[in-house]
Amino acid sequence: MEIRWRYGSVLDKRKLLQEGAGKLGIALGSAELDRLLIYFGELTKWSRRINLIARDTPEVQILGNHFLDSLTLLPLLLAEGSREVHLLDVGTGAGFPGLVLACVLPEARFTLVEPRQKRVTFLRHLLRTLQLNNVEVVADRIEPHALAWQGRFSHITSRAVAEPGLFLPLVRSLVTAETKVILMLAREEALAGIEEMAFGPWRIIETKPLALPLTGVPRLLAVVGIY
Repeated sequence: MEIRWRYGSVLDKRKLLQEGAGKLGIALGSAELDRLLIYFGELTKWSRRINLIARDTPEVQILGNHFLDSLTLLPLLLAEGSREVHLLDVGTGAGFPGLVLACVLPEARFTLVEPRQKRVTFLRHLLRTLQLNNVEVVADRIEPHALAWQGRFSHITSRAVAEPGLFLPLVRSLVTAETKVILMLAREEALAGIEEMAFGPWRIIETKPLALPLTGVPRLLAVVGIY
């Protein structure tokens, strides 16, 4: 991918992304880094006009708390081996985590659901700019698609709805015994009571505590499914 950089400090951001990903056990290639840095540049430019992320967020926090946070899911998706990966990202906002993952995992498919039109416009602009053909952006909520989408996805996640008591009932009609739901949480206490929750029966398959590189923010990834 040939790129004309316009955003400044590109080598510094490239190094931060590469080293931060390395701490997560992820090796990013040149093309993947190129896509993520273009994404970063477009995000910061568009954020001056529309509400994508908090204004005046330091660049290191954007890289750590948005881009590297999204990449924490990558090992869980790669662990599927030969199984086809199709991730549903509910309330993706500016594309976190789904679009970041699509930048580094072109062989997988991604469906990004976002009801806010300005953010959808941004996402579709990015798809054209990055020439990604493994992503579908749906300008809607998930409820109207519940029946048609049942069993369609290998994985379901969301950063917008962090509370399991809200998110799991929301996606329950989409989940089959083969579906893995990835919860992006800040603390283990948020998992309390999941296995007894209504709209289940849910089971905790795997948990992965970590601290985000660059910022040290605590994160707990929890993979849950149904019996």
